[in-house]
Amino acid sequence: MVLRQDGTQADDRPLISAHALTKRFGDFTAVDGIDVEVRRGEAFGFLGPNGAGKSSTMRMIGCVSPPTGGTLRILGLDPATDGPRIRGRLGVVPQKDTLDEELTVRENILVYGRYFGLSRAVVRERADELLEFAQLTERASSIVEPLSGGMKRRLTIARALVNNPEVLLLDEPTTGLDPQARHVLWDRLFRLKRSGVTLVLTTHYMDEAEQLCDRLVVMDGGKIVAEGSPRQLIAEYSTREVLELRFGEDDHGAYEPKVADLASRVEVLPDRLLLYVSDGDAASKTVHDRGLAPLSMLVRRSTLEDVFLHLTGRTLID
Repeated sequence: MVLRQDGTQADDRPLISAHALTKRFGDFTAVDGIDVEVRRGEAFGFLGPNGAGKSSTMRMIGCVSPPTGGTLRILGLDPATDGPRIRGRLGVVPQKDTLDEELTVRENILVYGRYFGLSRAVVRERADELLEFAQLTERASSIVEPLSGGMKRRLTIARALVNNPEVLLLDEPTTGLDPQARHVLWDRLFRLKRSGVTLVLTTHYMDEAEQLCDRLVVMDGGKIVAEGSPRQLIAEYSTREVLELRFGEDDHGAYEPKVADLASRVEVLPDRLLLYVSDGDAASKTVHDRGLAPLSMLVRRSTLEDVFLHLTGRTLID
């Protein structure tokens, strides 16, 4: 227990605690002995490419897939014996929308709320609040099927909040959305976090993880390869800036020896060279001074994708 500023006690136990958590499907190990703790009120992310084990982990946390090994506690309860009690206190946003597309926007919330045993009066009140939160009040009477992808995603999140969950699980929440719809959704999730809802999300978008997550783990091959805040991970595993060089030739590896001394690390990708440097402008000037003529040069700050590339040798979108 910890003390609040007013002297009262606050429960500092993790809402989600996993030790040596493992999930196997036959001979295939999807999640390989990971340790995870998620604290109340934080936004926690699982970052990695498809097949890293993120969704399998989320299904175990959501009490719909039993662990093969290790221990897992959700809200202080054991999913093996208390699955229904845990699920009643969670909100789940699956990777693919599972809306009733022949019903209206409002009806989707009303019907879903009844699954939790909420009275009609309570569900109607919650529906009004959630439609406003999701910016869907004007579409409350619209049939779901013709709505845009962004609207359907916001409705899925609104529906998942009908039971006032303590933890909201989001599996790839913005996959397939255009940039504008993604930013609208980020704003809604940020508001949820500020209201005290604990968020647990998976993503393979590094900008999404940087925008939303207080803390995250990087997964690859079912294992956790790094953990920390986005800023901590970038500081530990990358440089302040990255210089991207694109040449006309297909083989960018031929240029690596000509620039290797300019950077602490050089990554050769099929379409470009990445030079990890502290001063991108100074490095780009030296490239010109050496008579090299790339088709384009870009100086940018390091991102979580650079962290993942350093840790695994491949990009997040492979």
